[in-house]
Formats: sequence, structure tokens, C-alpha cells
Amino acid sequence: MAWFQSILILTVGTTLCSSAILENVADLNRLQLKFDFIVVGGGTAGNVVANRLSENPNHSVLVLEAGGINADDLNIIVPFFAPRVMPHTPRDWNYTTTSQNGFDGRSVTYNSGFGLGGSSSVNYMAYTRGSREDYDRWAEVTGDDGWSWDNLVHYMEKNERFSPPSDHHDTTGQFNPDVHGFDGINTVSLEGFPTAIGSRIIATTEQLEEYPFNLDMNSGDQLGIGWLQATIKDGVRSSSATSYLAPEYLSRPNLHILLHARVARVLETTPGAFRSVEFVQDGSKKLFTLTAEKEVILSAGSIGTPNILLHSGIGNSSTLASLGIQPVHNLPSVGQNLSDHALAGLPFLVNSTDTFEAAGRNATLATEQLDRWSTTRTGPLVDTLTSHIGWFRIPDNSSIFEKFPDPAAGSNTAHYELIFSNGFLGPPPPTGNFLTITTGVVSPASRGSVTLASNDPLSHPLINPNYLDSELDLFVMREGLKSALRFAAAPAWHDYIISPVGVDGTSTDAEIDAYIRENATPIFHVSGTASMSPKGAAWGVVDPDLSVKGLTGLRIVDLSVAPFIPAAHTQAAAYIIGERASDLIKEDWSQQRVSSIFNVQEY
Repeated sequence: MAWFQSILILTVGTTLCSSAILENVADLNRLQLKFDFIVVGGGTAGNVVANRLSENPNHSVLVLEAGGINADDLNIIVPFFAPRVMPHTPRDWNYTTTSQNGFDGRSVTYNSGFGLGGSSSVNYMAYTRGSREDYDRWAEVTGDDGWSWDNLVHYMEKNERFSPPSDHHDTTGQFNPDVHGFDGINTVSLEGFPTAIGSRIIATTEQLEEYPFNLDMNSGDQLGIGWLQATIKDGVRSSSATSYLAPEYLSRPNLHILLHARVARVLETTPGAFRSVEFVQDGSKKLFTLTAEKEVILSAGSIGTPNILLHSGIGNSSTLASLGIQPVHNLPSVGQNLSDHALAGLPFLVNSTDTFEAAGRNATLATEQLDRWSTTRTGPLVDTLTSHIGWFRIPDNSSIFEKFPDPAAGSNTAHYELIFSNGFLGPPPPTGNFLTITTGVVSPASRGSVTLASNDPLSHPLINPNYLDSELDLFVMREGLKSALRFAAAPAWHDYIISPVGVDGTSTDAEIDAYIRENATPIFHVSGTASMSPKGAAWGVVDPDLSVKGLTGLRIVDLSVAPFIPAAHTQAAAYIIGERASDLIKEDWSQQRVSSIFNVQEY
């Protein structure tokens, strides 16, 4: 595909009109807008930046979002329907990984939200910050104490509007109000429809010393089992699109969003300065260019951001040249350091009919549940697929540490998690009712990459999460499954669990490893592909202020900047990054207004 020079220049006027979500680039031109900041990606962190920068009426902000609006999709709105959103739907980028040696050579679908809200519109809504040590390690690695836990608490609370669950039951003893924000933007709440397994999970924390109760895993001290907190508001998903782009913010005359605008490259406007973006709309052959004099803020996620950088000539110069891409700025770390969490679920056959399978096999009951949700915002559909979660470490004297260093951020940071679900995850067997305990490797040692398959900027990149590449990660997952079996053997489950399905207490390590390699899946927490490093460091992609190293006018604000993946479900970290980045950007700029130039070209 050839990318020709501009053949038509349309100068954008200087008058701001009322805020709007626009479907077509022609509408943007007709409105005669100008922009100080261009945010590439209306996802989890991108919408935070758009909101916070547009708080200043002297800052004009444009968000370029590749997808559309998902506001009318019931599978997105209803929390329990989250598994229906992806994969193989228009709400998904529909990526696929390379062959994964750790998964017996399987290539797996790699979900990523496509549309306003990004992955916050399609994830399972778990809101877990990680450990205090996770963020303190970021501060240590970057040399910027602003990334420490204590200095980020303000942003955690600024993001969060902790609210009662949909059934408004008494939540005393289920969370610690002292560690939460109640006046933020994105709603976080607790389980709104208690299930039969909840009391048994809590009883197990009282019966087995190995599984202590944790009042609030979001306090920075995460180890133990507690109630899951989720981004749900009154029984409805709360995403960055519904919260940070709520109507009161979209009414700002200095905030605009252009949908269906897929960015292909960022462009050098003057030597060392990248303040232009190229994008297409809905497969059109027209390539549009928009230039702002303040900043372009890449927030396209840990897949999209390195893909755009590499096609822009920002990356490993020799590799780019071999693909026929003109190298512009040598940054070999672009696309490297990919980190993600691998999962493996272990189902248990149970002596109950009060599980997910009941509605899954009974259309009448499913309809009744949806009617109840529609009319009262109550019932089982108001929650995600788990109400409780636990964080654990393998013993410090584990044999694996004779060969490998501990990859966790510290001695109070988890190696693995246990996620408890009141049913079979995925299409259930024809008969039987189930409990599933899923284990995830949350402090992985394995690292992967995002690289290019070709010089076509609209093609998908090669995504290699490299799951279970490290022997340590396989060891941790194996121990996590053994832990799930020990948990299920507690007295609280004696009259409930019939038997595990897949592996059991008699399984050998080799049999458990075979089960893992055959059944493990991604959790889609991809991070780290445009990592922060100290200012002046020869490695990394961005400085601690998230500016791309050696360049001006270009900043990255998404999970790709995380030097280490948090031991957490990562949407909370993405919100935190967005909040702090917004302040960093504000600090760097005065109140002056700048013009933008709008171009059209064809290829």
C-alpha cells in the first residue's frame, strides 16, 4: 500500500462549536473546529485524558476512536452478559496470537475492546488495584516517586465513585471505606445478588489458615480472599465511556470525538516533533491527516500503540528497514516487554441446581432473569461472573526459586489468584451443575512482543504473549491448581462439591502440566509494550512523564507504559495511569490556544 503526499489541504477554522460525537470526518470539517490535543483511542485511559484535559475551557480536545458507540449493546450493558461480547464480534479487534509453545502450540484468540470505552466496555469489570509494592516498583524502576503507591492514592480516589450495590444490602464487613473514593467518576460497587457459594467461600477463610480473609484487597495489602469490587453502577456496566464521557462532560464545547477513525501512523511535523496523525474511516481509501501544535496522545492500548509507533518508523530501525518502513527514530524497546496473565479454570461438579447452568439450559428462566433486570435492575444479571477473589503466594522456600528469582514486586504481592464462579465458564456440558475455581499467574516471568507482519499499517501485528515460556510461570500455575483443590477440600464444601473435573488430588505434576497446556487461556491484560524507564535511559520507550524518548509532541497514556504488569486485573491501573498522565500534561502546558491543520490525502 502506498502512502502518498497530501493532495488536498483543508484548513480548519478557529471557532469552537458545541461538543459532539461525530460519525464522519466531513462533519468535523464542517464544524470548523480546532484542537490542542489529539487523543488516539477512546479507551480506558484515553477517555480519562480527554475528560481531564477538557476541564480547562482553554484546551480543545479531539478523540479519534477506531470503533463506534456500544451504548445500545445489551451484552455490554448487562454485567452478566460480558462473556457474550467477545470474541468474533464487531465489539472486538479480533486479534489472534502466534503459536504459543506454552499452550501446546495453540494460537488463541486475543480479545481487545473495539469501540468507545475500549476494553472497559467489554471486560469482566473486576476492579483490583494490585499491591502497594507493584506501584512502588514502578517508582523505583523509573526513578520517579510520583509512580509510588502513596503518591497514586490520590488518583485512585479521584477515579473512583464507590457506590452501594444494586440491591443496596448492608456491605459492612465486605470492604474498607477508608481506602476508597466516593466522589470520583467511575462507579465501583460490590456484589448485588449474593449466590449460594459466597457464604461457603467466607467460611473456608475461617476454616483453613492458608486462605485468610482480606477485608479489602484494594488497600494495597492484597493477599487473602475477599469480596470482588467491580465497575458496575446500579446493575449496569460502568465503563470509561459511560463515566468519563457521561453527558455532563460531553456537553463541554471543547471536547469532540470522531468515531470510526482508525489511526495508521503518527507523523513527524518538524525534526524530532510528532504532532500529526494519519487515519482512515470505515475502510475508505482516503487517508486523513490532522496536526495539533501541543500534543498527540497515543492511547491505543498495548497492541495498538506499538503497532502505530512501528508503522511510523519509531522502533528498531534495522527491523523496520527490513520491512520497507523508513526508520525515523530508533527505539528498539517498542513492542517488547509484553506481559500478560494466563488463566486455567478447574470445574467442580456440585450438588446444587442454583448455578449458572440453570438459566443456561432453561430459556424461560433466562427470559425471566432478563425481564427482572430490565424492570428492576435486580437479580443475577446485575453482577459479573464472580463475587469473591483471592491472592496468594507460593512458599518462599519453593524449589523453583533455586533456579529463578521471585518475579513478584515484593513479599506481599501475589504470585497467583483464585477466582470463584458459581457455574461452568464457557458452554456447559449437557448435564450437571458446577463451581469453577480459576487460577491465574499474576506476577509472570515470561515476556512476549508485538511485532509487524508487513508494512501495511492497517494489518494486524504479530502478537506473541509467550505464555508460560518461563518454567516458573508453569510452576506457579500448577501450584495454583493444587491450591484450588485444597480450598475445595475444606469442610464448608463437604456437602456441596461432588468431584473436580480435569485433575484431582491424585494427579501427578506431569498430568497437571498437561491439563494446563491444553486448557489455559489469556486473560487479556496485555501490558508493557511501550515501557517507562528513567529519563535518559537507553532502554524503554517513554520517560516517567510518558513522553516518547527523544521526541516532542508525542506522549503515550495506556497500559503499554507499565514496566511491570500489576498483580491485578488491570483496568484499575489503566485508570490510574490516565489520571496521573492528565496532571502531567496539564503541568507541561500553559493556557495558550493553538490551531490545527486538517489534511486529506489518498492512497
